[in-house]
Amino acid sequence: MALEINVLPKNLQFRVGMLVGLAVVLGAAFVIYTLFARGLFEDSQRLTLITENAEGVSIGMDLTFSGFPIGRVERLALDGEGRARIVIEVPRKDARWLRQSSVFTLERGLFGGASIRAHTGNLKDAPLPEGAERPVLRGDTSEEIPRLVASVRSILDNVEGLTASGGHLQASMANLRALTDKAAGKQGALGALLGNEADVQRLLSTLDQTNELLGSLNGLATRAEGLVGKTDQRIFAAGGVMDQTERAIAQANSMLADVRETLKRADTILADAEKISGNAKAATNDLASLRAEVDASVRKISGLIDEINRKWPFERKHEIRLP
Repeated sequence: MALEINVLPKNLQFRVGMLVGLAVVLGAAFVIYTLFARGLFEDSQRLTLITENAEGVSIGMDLTFSGFPIGRVERLALDGEGRARIVIEVPRKDARWLRQSSVFTLERGLFGGASIRAHTGNLKDAPLPEGAERPVLRGDTSEEIPRLVASVRSILDNVEGLTASGGHLQASMANLRALTDKAAGKQGALGALLGNEADVQRLLSTLDQTNELLGSLNGLATRAEGLVGKTDQRIFAAGGVMDQTERAIAQANSMLADVRETLKRADTILADAEKISGNAKAATNDLASLRAEVDASVRKISGLIDEINRKWPFERKHEIRLP
Protein backbone atom coordinates (compact mmCIF):
# COMPACT_ATOMS: atom_id res chain seq x y z
CA MET A 1 0.00 0.00 0.00
CA ALA A 2 1.56 3.23 -1.17
CA LEU A 3 1.55 6.41 0.84
CA GLU A 4 0.90 9.71 -0.94
CA ILE A 5 2.48 12.79 0.60
CA ASN A 6 1.31 16.25 -0.63
CA VAL A 7 4.07 18.77 -0.54
CA LEU A 8 2.94 22.40 -0.22
CA PRO A 9 4.56 24.77 -2.65
CA LYS A 10 7.08 27.14 -1.26
CA ASN A 11 6.03 30.72 -0.32
CA LEU A 12 2.32 29.78 -0.23
CA GLN A 13 1.61 31.96 2.77
CA PHE A 14 3.37 34.87 1.13
CA ARG A 15 1.31 34.49 -1.99
CA VAL A 16 -1.92 34.28 -0.03
CA GLY A 17 -0.93 37.38 1.94
CA MET A 18 -0.13 39.23 -1.26
CA LEU A 19 -3.51 38.26 -2.69
CA VAL A 20 -5.38 39.35 0.43
CA GLY A 21 -3.42 42.58 0.62
CA LEU A 22 -4.13 43.31 -3.06
CA ALA A 23 -7.82 42.67 -2.49
CA VAL A 24 -7.83 45.01 0.50
CA VAL A 25 -6.01 47.70 -1.48
CA LEU A 26 -8.39 47.35 -4.40
CA GLY A 27 -11.38 47.51 -2.06
CA ALA A 28 -10.02 50.61 -0.30
CA ALA A 29 -9.23 52.23 -3.65
CA PHE A 30 -12.77 51.50 -4.84
CA VAL A 31 -14.26 53.00 -1.68
CA ILE A 32 -12.05 56.09 -1.91
CA TYR A 33 -12.89 56.49 -5.60
CA THR A 34 -16.59 56.14 -4.83
CA LEU A 35 -16.40 58.76 -2.08
CA PHE A 36 -14.42 61.06 -4.35
CA ALA A 37 -16.87 60.54 -7.16
CA ARG A 38 -19.70 61.45 -4.81
CA GLY A 39 -17.90 64.68 -3.93
CA LEU A 40 -16.98 63.77 -0.36
CA PHE A 41 -13.57 65.37 -0.65
CA GLU A 42 -14.72 68.42 -2.59
CA ASP A 43 -15.18 71.82 -0.94
CA SER A 44 -18.92 72.45 -0.70
CA GLN A 45 -21.45 74.78 0.88
CA ARG A 46 -24.69 73.99 2.63
CA LEU A 47 -28.16 75.04 1.51
CA THR A 48 -31.35 74.46 3.49
CA LEU A 49 -34.71 74.28 1.75
CA ILE A 50 -37.92 74.61 3.79
CA THR A 51 -41.25 73.14 2.71
CA GLU A 52 -44.58 72.18 4.25
CA ASN A 53 -44.41 68.62 2.92
CA ALA A 54 -41.26 66.72 1.93
CA GLU A 55 -43.07 63.63 0.69
CA GLY A 56 -41.08 61.91 -2.04
CA VAL A 57 -37.74 63.48 -1.00
CA SER A 58 -35.00 61.08 0.08
CA ILE A 59 -31.38 61.36 1.17
CA GLY A 60 -29.09 61.29 -1.83
CA MET A 61 -31.62 62.96 -4.15
CA ASP A 62 -30.08 65.42 -6.60
CA LEU A 63 -30.66 69.14 -6.81
CA THR A 64 -30.77 69.91 -10.55
CA PHE A 65 -30.18 73.09 -12.51
CA SER A 66 -31.13 73.09 -16.21
CA GLY A 67 -31.29 69.29 -16.03
CA PHE A 68 -27.80 68.81 -14.49
CA PRO A 69 -27.21 67.71 -10.86
CA ILE A 70 -25.41 70.42 -8.87
CA GLY A 71 -26.13 69.25 -5.30
CA ARG A 72 -27.28 66.35 -3.18
CA VAL A 73 -29.67 65.94 -0.26
CA GLU A 74 -27.67 65.13 2.86
CA ARG A 75 -30.26 65.25 5.60
CA LEU A 76 -33.98 65.60 6.30
CA ALA A 77 -35.37 67.06 9.53
CA LEU A 78 -38.35 68.87 11.07
CA ASP A 79 -38.14 72.33 12.62
CA GLY A 80 -40.06 73.65 15.62
CA GLU A 81 -43.06 74.64 13.46
CA GLY A 82 -43.44 71.22 11.90
CA ARG A 83 -41.98 72.18 8.55
CA ALA A 84 -39.58 69.95 6.64
CA ARG A 85 -35.95 71.08 6.37
CA ILE A 86 -34.01 69.65 3.43
CA VAL A 87 -30.26 70.06 3.86
CA ILE A 88 -28.37 70.02 0.55
CA GLU A 89 -24.63 69.98 -0.04
CA VAL A 90 -23.60 71.95 -3.13
CA PRO A 91 -19.99 71.78 -4.44
CA ARG A 92 -18.23 75.12 -4.70
CA LYS A 93 -17.67 74.69 -8.40
CA ASP A 94 -21.42 74.33 -8.96
CA ALA A 95 -22.52 76.93 -6.41
CA ARG A 96 -21.95 79.68 -9.01
CA TRP A 97 -25.27 78.73 -10.61
CA LEU A 98 -27.14 79.65 -7.43
CA ARG A 99 -27.89 83.33 -6.73
CA GLN A 100 -29.87 85.20 -4.11
CA SER A 101 -32.75 85.54 -6.56
CA SER A 102 -32.84 81.81 -7.34
CA VAL A 103 -36.15 79.96 -6.93
CA PHE A 104 -36.35 76.32 -5.77
CA THR A 105 -39.22 73.96 -6.63
CA LEU A 106 -40.24 70.52 -5.45
CA GLU A 107 -42.12 68.83 -8.26
CA ARG A 108 -43.96 65.53 -8.25
CA GLY A 109 -45.43 64.18 -11.45
CA LEU A 110 -48.25 61.75 -11.90
CA PHE A 111 -45.68 59.05 -12.57
CA GLY A 112 -42.19 58.80 -11.12
CA GLY A 113 -40.61 60.29 -8.03
CA ALA A 114 -40.10 63.83 -6.84
CA SER A 115 -37.38 66.18 -8.04
CA ILE A 116 -35.84 69.34 -6.62
CA ARG A 117 -34.95 72.00 -9.15
CA ALA A 118 -33.23 75.38 -8.99
CA HIS A 119 -34.18 78.25 -11.30
CA THR A 120 -31.98 81.34 -11.67
CA GLY A 121 -33.24 84.19 -13.82
CA ASN A 122 -30.24 86.52 -13.55
CA LEU A 123 -26.76 85.04 -13.11
CA LYS A 124 -25.37 88.53 -12.40
CA ASP A 125 -27.07 88.71 -9.00
CA ALA A 126 -25.13 88.25 -5.77
CA PRO A 127 -24.04 84.62 -5.05
CA LEU A 128 -26.05 82.50 -2.64
CA PRO A 129 -24.31 82.71 0.79
CA GLU A 130 -23.15 79.77 2.89
CA GLY A 131 -25.94 78.22 5.01
CA ALA A 132 -28.72 80.06 3.19
CA GLU A 133 -32.34 79.05 3.84
CA ARG A 134 -34.87 79.28 1.08
CA PRO A 135 -38.55 78.27 0.75
CA VAL A 136 -39.57 75.64 -1.76
CA LEU A 137 -42.46 76.01 -4.19
CA ARG A 138 -44.45 72.78 -4.53
CA GLY A 139 -45.91 71.48 -7.76
CA ASP A 140 -47.65 68.21 -7.00
CA THR A 141 -49.75 66.78 -9.81
CA SER A 142 -51.27 64.11 -7.58
CA GLU A 143 -52.58 66.79 -5.23
CA GLU A 144 -54.32 68.54 -8.13
CA ILE A 145 -56.18 65.39 -9.23
CA PRO A 146 -58.89 65.50 -6.47
CA ARG A 147 -59.46 69.20 -7.14
CA LEU A 148 -59.69 68.51 -10.88
CA VAL A 149 -62.13 65.63 -10.31
CA ALA A 150 -64.31 67.88 -8.13
CA SER A 151 -64.35 70.58 -10.83
CA VAL A 152 -65.25 68.05 -13.54
CA ARG A 153 -68.02 66.64 -11.35
CA SER A 154 -69.45 70.13 -10.80
CA ILE A 155 -69.38 70.78 -14.55
CA LEU A 156 -71.12 67.48 -15.27
CA ASP A 157 -73.80 68.26 -12.67
CA ASN A 158 -74.45 71.62 -14.31
CA VAL A 159 -74.64 70.05 -17.76
CA GLU A 160 -77.02 67.40 -16.48
CA GLY A 161 -79.20 70.07 -14.89
CA LEU A 162 -79.33 71.99 -18.18
CA THR A 163 -80.14 68.98 -20.34
CA ALA A 164 -82.57 67.28 -17.93
CA SER A 165 -86.27 67.07 -18.69
CA GLY A 166 -87.88 70.39 -17.80
CA GLY A 167 -84.50 72.08 -17.48
CA HIS A 168 -83.50 75.54 -18.58
CA LEU A 169 -82.10 74.36 -21.90
CA GLN A 170 -85.29 72.60 -22.96
CA ALA A 171 -87.38 75.59 -21.87
CA SER A 172 -85.15 77.93 -23.89
CA MET A 173 -85.40 75.66 -26.93
CA ALA A 174 -89.21 75.58 -26.60
CA ASN A 175 -89.36 79.38 -26.40
CA LEU A 176 -87.05 79.66 -29.41
CA ARG A 177 -89.22 77.27 -31.40
CA ALA A 178 -92.37 79.26 -30.52
CA LEU A 179 -90.61 82.46 -31.61
CA THR A 180 -89.56 80.95 -34.96
CA ASP A 181 -93.10 79.68 -35.54
CA LYS A 182 -94.49 83.19 -35.01
CA ALA A 183 -91.81 84.68 -37.27
CA ALA A 184 -92.80 82.23 -40.01
CA GLY A 185 -96.47 83.22 -39.68
CA LYS A 186 -98.53 85.81 -41.53
CA GLN A 187 -97.23 88.85 -39.65
CA GLY A 188 -93.59 87.74 -39.84
CA ALA A 189 -91.01 89.14 -37.43
CA LEU A 190 -93.41 91.88 -36.22
CA GLY A 191 -95.86 89.29 -35.02
CA ALA A 192 -93.07 87.45 -33.20
CA LEU A 193 -91.86 90.66 -31.52
CA LEU A 194 -95.22 92.23 -30.60
CA GLY A 195 -97.05 89.02 -29.76
CA ASN A 196 -100.57 89.81 -31.11
CA GLU A 197 -102.14 90.95 -34.37
CA ALA A 198 -103.80 94.11 -32.94
CA ASP A 199 -100.44 95.62 -31.96
CA VAL A 200 -99.06 94.75 -35.39
CA GLN A 201 -101.96 96.54 -37.11
CA ARG A 202 -101.50 99.61 -34.93
CA LEU A 203 -97.81 99.71 -35.70
CA LEU A 204 -98.44 99.41 -39.46
CA SER A 205 -101.07 102.16 -39.29
CA THR A 206 -98.63 104.40 -37.43
CA LEU A 207 -95.99 103.77 -40.06
CA ASP A 208 -98.44 104.68 -42.86
CA GLN A 209 -99.38 107.93 -41.10
CA THR A 210 -95.73 108.71 -40.60
CA ASN A 211 -95.06 108.22 -44.31
CA GLU A 212 -97.96 110.56 -45.20
CA LEU A 213 -96.66 113.17 -42.79
CA LEU A 214 -93.19 112.94 -44.29
CA GLY A 215 -94.69 113.42 -47.77
CA SER A 216 -96.55 116.53 -46.60
CA LEU A 217 -93.39 117.91 -45.01
CA ASN A 218 -91.50 117.33 -48.26
CA GLY A 219 -94.15 119.30 -50.17
CA LEU A 220 -93.99 122.16 -47.67
CA ALA A 221 -90.21 122.17 -47.90
CA THR A 222 -90.39 122.39 -51.70
CA ARG A 223 -92.83 125.34 -51.57
CA ALA A 224 -90.76 127.08 -48.91
CA GLU A 225 -87.67 126.67 -51.05
CA GLY A 226 -89.44 128.27 -54.04
CA LEU A 227 -90.69 131.13 -51.87
CA VAL A 228 -87.18 131.76 -50.53
CA GLY A 229 -85.82 131.79 -54.08
CA LYS A 230 -88.42 134.36 -55.18
CA THR A 231 -87.74 136.50 -52.12
CA ASP A 232 -84.01 136.45 -52.79
CA GLN A 233 -84.62 137.41 -56.42
CA ARG A 234 -86.94 140.28 -55.49
CA ILE A 235 -84.72 141.69 -52.76
CA PHE A 236 -81.17 141.02 -53.96
CA ALA A 237 -81.54 140.80 -57.77
CA ALA A 238 -80.62 143.72 -60.08
CA GLY A 239 -83.26 146.42 -59.80
CA GLY A 240 -84.70 144.86 -56.64
CA VAL A 241 -85.44 146.35 -53.26
CA MET A 242 -81.78 146.47 -52.26
CA ASP A 243 -80.76 148.46 -55.34
CA GLN A 244 -83.65 150.91 -54.88
CA THR A 245 -82.81 151.27 -51.21
CA GLU A 246 -79.15 151.99 -51.97
CA ARG A 247 -80.19 154.71 -54.44
CA ALA A 248 -82.62 156.21 -51.91
CA ILE A 249 -79.90 156.23 -49.25
CA ALA A 250 -77.55 157.98 -51.66
CA GLN A 251 -80.21 160.65 -52.28
CA ALA A 252 -80.79 161.00 -48.55
CA ASN A 253 -77.06 161.51 -47.97
CA SER A 254 -77.07 164.24 -50.67
CA MET A 255 -80.04 166.00 -49.06
CA LEU A 256 -78.43 165.76 -45.63
CA ALA A 257 -75.33 167.39 -47.06
CA ASP A 258 -77.54 170.22 -48.35
CA VAL A 259 -79.12 170.56 -44.90
CA ARG A 260 -75.66 170.78 -43.33
CA GLU A 261 -74.70 173.57 -45.70
CA THR A 262 -77.96 175.39 -44.97
CA LEU A 263 -77.41 175.08 -41.23
CA LYS A 264 -73.88 176.40 -41.60
CA ARG A 265 -75.26 179.39 -43.45
CA ALA A 266 -77.84 179.85 -40.67
CA ASP A 267 -75.09 179.83 -38.06
CA THR A 268 -73.18 182.45 -40.06
CA ILE A 269 -76.24 184.65 -40.45
CA LEU A 270 -77.05 184.42 -36.75
CA ALA A 271 -73.51 185.38 -35.88
CA ASP A 272 -73.77 188.34 -38.22
CA ALA A 273 -77.15 189.26 -36.68
CA GLU A 274 -75.63 189.38 -33.22
CA LYS A 275 -72.79 191.62 -34.37
CA ILE A 276 -74.82 194.00 -36.53
CA SER A 277 -77.76 195.24 -34.53
CA GLY A 278 -78.62 198.03 -37.00
CA ASN A 279 -79.39 195.64 -39.82
CA ALA A 280 -81.79 193.48 -37.80
CA LYS A 281 -84.63 193.78 -40.25
CA ALA A 282 -82.52 192.45 -43.17
CA ALA A 283 -81.22 189.61 -41.02
CA THR A 284 -84.79 188.71 -40.08
CA ASN A 285 -85.78 188.54 -43.76
CA ASP A 286 -82.74 186.33 -44.49
CA LEU A 287 -83.64 184.06 -41.61
CA ALA A 288 -87.18 183.71 -42.89
CA SER A 289 -86.01 182.65 -46.35
CA LEU A 290 -83.39 180.33 -44.82
CA ARG A 291 -86.04 178.75 -42.62
CA ALA A 292 -88.19 178.18 -45.68
CA GLU A 293 -85.29 176.39 -47.38
CA VAL A 294 -84.68 174.22 -44.31
CA ASP A 295 -88.36 173.27 -44.13
CA ALA A 296 -88.34 172.30 -47.82
CA SER A 297 -85.24 170.14 -47.30
CA VAL A 298 -86.80 168.43 -44.25
CA ARG A 299 -89.98 167.69 -46.23
CA LYS A 300 -87.88 166.14 -49.03
CA ILE A 301 -86.03 163.95 -46.51
CA SER A 302 -89.30 162.91 -44.86
CA GLY A 303 -90.76 161.91 -48.23
CA LEU A 304 -87.63 159.97 -49.10
CA ILE A 305 -87.74 158.10 -45.78
CA ASP A 306 -91.42 157.23 -46.34
CA GLU A 307 -90.53 155.87 -49.77
CA ILE A 308 -87.74 153.76 -48.27
CA ASN A 309 -90.15 152.37 -45.66
CA ARG A 310 -92.58 151.38 -48.38
CA LYS A 311 -89.91 149.59 -50.42
CA TRP A 312 -88.01 148.00 -47.52
CA PRO A 313 -89.80 144.93 -46.00
CA PHE A 314 -89.04 145.98 -42.42
CA GLU A 315 -90.55 149.21 -41.09
CA ARG A 316 -88.22 151.60 -39.31
CA LYS A 317 -88.92 154.89 -37.57
CA HIS A 318 -86.55 157.77 -38.27
CA GLU A 319 -86.49 160.96 -36.25
CA ILE A 320 -84.82 164.16 -37.37
CA ARG A 321 -84.33 166.84 -34.79
CA LEU A 322 -83.94 170.42 -35.88
CA PRO A 323 -81.55 172.72 -34.06
